[in-house]
Amino acid sequence: MTTTVERQPSRFRALEERTLCAAFQTTARDFADRPAVRTKGDEVSFTWREYADRVRRLAAGLAGLGVERGRTVALMLTNRPEFHFVDAAAMHLGATAFSIYNTYATEQIEHLLRDAETTVVVTEAAFLDRVMKVRAACPHLEHVVDVDCSGRDGTLTLDELARRAPEDFDFEATWRAVEPDDTLTLIYTSGTTGPPKGVQLTHANILAAGHSSDEVISFPPESRVVSYLPMAHIAERICSHYLPALFGTTVTCCGNPREVLAYLPDVRPTWFFAVPRIYEKLKAAIEAGADPATREAIEVGLRKVRAEQAREPVSEELRAEWERADREIIARIREDLGLDELQGLNVGAAPTPREVIEFFHALGLPLAELWGMSETTGAGTCNRPGEIKIGTVGPPSPGVEVKLADDGEVLVRSKVNMKGYRNDPEKTRETIDADGWLHTGDIGEFDDDGYLKIVDRKKELIINAAGKNMSPANIEAKLKVASELIGQAICIGDARPYNVALIVLDPDFAPVFARRNGIENASLAELASHPKVVEEVAAGVDRANEQLARVEQIKKFCILPTDWEPGGDELTPTMKLKRKPIAAKYAEEIEALYA
Repeated sequence: MTTTVERQPSRFRALEERTLCAAFQTTARDFADRPAVRTKGDEVSFTWREYADRVRRLAAGLAGLGVERGRTVALMLTNRPEFHFVDAAAMHLGATAFSIYNTYATEQIEHLLRDAETTVVVTEAAFLDRVMKVRAACPHLEHVVDVDCSGRDGTLTLDELARRAPEDFDFEATWRAVEPDDTLTLIYTSGTTGPPKGVQLTHANILAAGHSSDEVISFPPESRVVSYLPMAHIAERICSHYLPALFGTTVTCCGNPREVLAYLPDVRPTWFFAVPRIYEKLKAAIEAGADPATREAIEVGLRKVRAEQAREPVSEELRAEWERADREIIARIREDLGLDELQGLNVGAAPTPREVIEFFHALGLPLAELWGMSETTGAGTCNRPGEIKIGTVGPPSPGVEVKLADDGEVLVRSKVNMKGYRNDPEKTRETIDADGWLHTGDIGEFDDDGYLKIVDRKKELIINAAGKNMSPANIEAKLKVASELIGQAICIGDARPYNVALIVLDPDFAPVFARRNGIENASLAELASHPKVVEEVAAGVDRANEQLARVEQIKKFCILPTDWEPGGDELTPTMKLKRKPIAAKYAEEIEALYA
């Protein structure tokens, strides 16, 4: 089965340009006085005119450091205005700007800088020690720019960078010389199975993704987003950096992702994207604080959502109940959250439990799953507002052709497909075949309406000792919503007689549970073995098992006395499980579960 959706004409002038440089300049002219980049409470705020002026000055400074078309610039920064200025400045030179995960160790940073042959790194005080250590090991790294002006020897401030501009630098001629097929950015894959690969995305890729996103979401005038996820991830780079340059969006920078929910009432975003864990935590927090009237209102919303999803008629009585519940309670919840002006609400990057999506629909917040990859510029499939099928990632996005291989692998052919992996033509040929189909590594199924359901990663499917195929991601998603105490879970069972799980407590909820149960002054490690905690996790595993086939169920589990941090041994910076490293690190605990 092959499914594709035709693209419609664009409403935005910037989308008609050939490069993102030209699109940025069009947007800066069209929305000159609109806020472009800001921080919470307008402590710092820049209009599009001011943004464009800083880009021009920093581009000239980077040119003075030898940055030109085809060269690379690395950024290791939190989500802050300076990121946008420097990244866009490099873009206007025809250079390739890319981000480094802030959690990376010096060895990982060195790998990226060597692969990208980078001569300039822009960073901040918090990461300067690591960058300077790498500089000592990388002779080709000539310049380090410190946006915090720490005064470290051998670094430049942004003001000093701007003063490096050559006298004869022609900014307009330089950005006009950029071509659509020039590499705009590198997205280094998060490395669950080996060293990260550099996904090369072009100006044309980003513009194609912009056309597709605009048709799905229909960005309103004066749209607003929060920037909080790592800029090294395709989702954040698209959502809060490249698409705003096409649509004149106001971006609010949130330097600490743990604080993002506190930013929502200030921003009132018109579009919000998050990974499943954020929605799971938000659901748990709302439920924990709900009084009986609120719980009853949510239950009314759930009955309505489930009827709609089953394509059953919503009775007049139920509709009246919902309208009253929404008017008296639910609307206030949306307003308090800061999600009352949304045009689009999306989740992706990992499987999302059905009950989580149903919960937000019950709040009048139509959460829509989408699916894409770094290799497809983040585009792929997406549920449209008003046409959401819970349990699927939607039909193909406009301009994207999707089909399934004989073994169920999802294949994509589109202008959003990457240029290739940097310095790895062999891997590129393995991934994109002679007919232009990109082999995603995901196993999927289409329903009768052309909506795609992702089963799991092709290489991660479990085949137990009896030959039964299972999706560990589906099992893990059930576990994580079965108890607020379960922060992370990994299902083990490949070539085994039954499934077991390693479980990590949620570091935010575990202390709350401890207080409620009279457990005082206990660390996370101590809580992992406390009888009341073990009892609650066991009850959660039982609840998850009730929703799983017998062969999928977790027979034994172990609560680990630790936390798994993004970017650590067990999780990628975007919180994907590093399955092989986990299996190696916790081999003793796993074998004990099978003893």
